[in-house]
Amino acid sequence: MFPGRPDRSVGGVGLLQGYILRRLVLAVPTLFGITIVVFVMMRFIPGDVIDVIFGDYGTNPELKQKILDDLGLDEPWPEQYARYVGQLVKGDLGHSMISGRSVNTELKTRIPVTLQMGLMAMVFSLLIALPVGVVSAVRQDTVIDYIGRTFAIGLLAIPNFFFAIVLLIILARQFHWVPPPKYVGILDNPVENLQIMILPSLVLGAALAGSVMRFTRTQMLEVMRQDYIRTARAKGLQERAVVIRHAIRNSFIPVITVIGIQLPVLLGGTLIIESIFNVPGVGRYLVSSIAQKDYPVVQSVNLVLAVFIVLINIAVDVTYGVIDPRIRFR
Repeated sequence: MFPGRPDRSVGGVGLLQGYILRRLVLAVPTLFGITIVVFVMMRFIPGDVIDVIFGDYGTNPELKQKILDDLGLDEPWPEQYARYVGQLVKGDLGHSMISGRSVNTELKTRIPVTLQMGLMAMVFSLLIALPVGVVSAVRQDTVIDYIGRTFAIGLLAIPNFFFAIVLLIILARQFHWVPPPKYVGILDNPVENLQIMILPSLVLGAALAGSVMRFTRTQMLEVMRQDYIRTARAKGLQERAVVIRHAIRNSFIPVITVIGIQLPVLLGGTLIIESIFNVPGVGRYLVSSIAQKDYPVVQSVNLVLAVFIVLINIAVDVTYGVIDPRIRFR
């Protein structure tokens, strides 16, 4: 990807498609390596799923061996991995060793929940970060700038799980309000769904808002010192026009990079936040499966999350060309 003249021809569309295809092909070895790492790490965890099923009561060796045979856990690791990859090729993510339910079925209901939380968190973070970052840069070294910078540092310094717990305590004790105990889908009851999702989404987006806010301010200050900004001012353009038409757009390309880097962190944050707020998303599913040593679920969910991260990174790179037409894909 190199800067150059805008390419809006049919050939330019072909270059973009070729770029996306190459990125997808190059992602295959990465995803393959992730499956190996997760597969091996899960089997190095002390104990196994049999201990989870029977707990402290134990079981006789014959019954335990029979269960291991049924689950295929007595086979050598290479054979277990080959069987797992064979299922993936067919689009089968396997079945839970604890509940026996299909991972595909579970993810169909849980992925939309996590995506909704992630999108809402991103919206909250951008609504907070971009305006505050821009205003802080335009009003550099004023009271507004100091307040904005302090706010950003505070969001970065407070762990999201601590922020979530404190927020729940304050709302419960001071306002006698707690989130609804049972999750309701957005299509079933939009109002109740938002009551459930708005708080975890806000907490999840807070840390991202802090980093994006600081980077937006830094990039705006750098752009505001450029020669073309001084030229625009010398031509008599109003300050608002200079900021909106020239400074903001050119400063947002590096900001998009930071947002793209933070999105995997956003997905990782759902692991804790979904558990705290009792939201039945992918993160909560993964955390409970790790505790239960449910190998197929952990392996498949990590793979799905890795695919999402790869697609997000490709989308961020493609967005560069939308914001800056000088960028071409080769």
